[in-house]
Amino acid sequence: MPPALFALTIAAYAIGTTEFVIVGLLPTVAQDLGIDLPAAGLIVSVYALGVTFGAPVLTALTGRAARKPLMLGLMALFIAGNGLAALAPGYEVLLVARVLSAFAHGVFFSVGATIAADLVPENRRASAIAMMFAGLTVAIVTGVPLGTWIGQHFGWRATFQAVALIGAVALAGIAALLPRDLPRAAPARLVDQARVLGSGRLLLVFGMTAAGYGGTFVTFTFLAPILEQVTGLPNAAVSLVLVLYGVAIAIGNIAGGRLADRNPVRALAWLFAAQAAVLFAFSVTLLSAVPALVTLAALGFLQFANVPGLQLYVVKLARLHRPEGVDVASALNIAAFNLGIAAGAWIGGRVVASGLGLSATPWVGALITLAALALTLWSGALDRRAAAAPAADPACA
Repeated sequence: MPPALFALTIAAYAIGTTEFVIVGLLPTVAQDLGIDLPAAGLIVSVYALGVTFGAPVLTALTGRAARKPLMLGLMALFIAGNGLAALAPGYEVLLVARVLSAFAHGVFFSVGATIAADLVPENRRASAIAMMFAGLTVAIVTGVPLGTWIGQHFGWRATFQAVALIGAVALAGIAALLPRDLPRAAPARLVDQARVLGSGRLLLVFGMTAAGYGGTFVTFTFLAPILEQVTGLPNAAVSLVLVLYGVAIAIGNIAGGRLADRNPVRALAWLFAAQAAVLFAFSVTLLSAVPALVTLAALGFLQFANVPGLQLYVVKLARLHRPEGVDVASALNIAAFNLGIAAGAWIGGRVVASGLGLSATPWVGALITLAALALTLWSGALDRRAAAAPAADPACA
């Protein structure tokens, strides 16, 4: 693999860390800024919304920009956002800083996947893209627990300083190693995105993505306070639990891809059903340490297991219903993931603020996941009806 690809992977690692590390730092940030947990949960929501709405718009607006200067500008914006977060004097400035980082996040992965593919021969493009996105997986396994540990021992601002430093390393690597003469693909216009959003079948899959992924984030956003205040684990143990959770996520992502290879709809239905069952179980097992950890390992496995199937399914349907907008549909499905994160974190905050409290977030998340299951079954029924229609039509025969 070319050295420039390692620079992109380091950048992906930094971005993945800053997105999810706030989950482990939520109680620390809330206490330091004098805000309650629902308000702290909005720090997760605004970042996800920044990716959801910033990525498609900014990707379209920057489509004609030269690739290397664009990537350097994105990493500079990412460093500035995390630097501002580290220096934020209050809650409002921290929210602004998170949005700036989110804008860089969305465009980076949209453009970075294309660049990674262009850095290698055609027969190695999939491997190059997978390597860049591996930075995200490694961030979940190592960056998030390490960032949580830093925040617990040196303050949450130190975590954002560390992330900004990793971003600076990635910026230097991109500046030194990324070629200047990278080709530019035709920009994804906003009108193309609107056409994809006009397909009811694709909207149904986007709904599956948002509900299926968002259901877990009702609980995952508040995992640290749940473990500390409900399960009774010490503060120092949270980072170790996040390591377990991250390893389970990495394994689930690989296993989910294999399960979805033959029949993504069937695999997604089983995965969503299992995810809902585990969330319901966690609403009981969270009261005791060992059962809670076992349940969290299962939940981590399922949280990313549906990602490959959802991406594969949306591409499959886009080729049937919007063949001119397959790449746009794939990008919008990524936006749907982040919309689910934002909605899940917000709903979780409302549950915590209500009389239900932290202990209710798992079963509320399970209900949302059941909605994803219902949409999946509906979509599968539409697929079967469409497949049967030509065979039943004498004219087609």
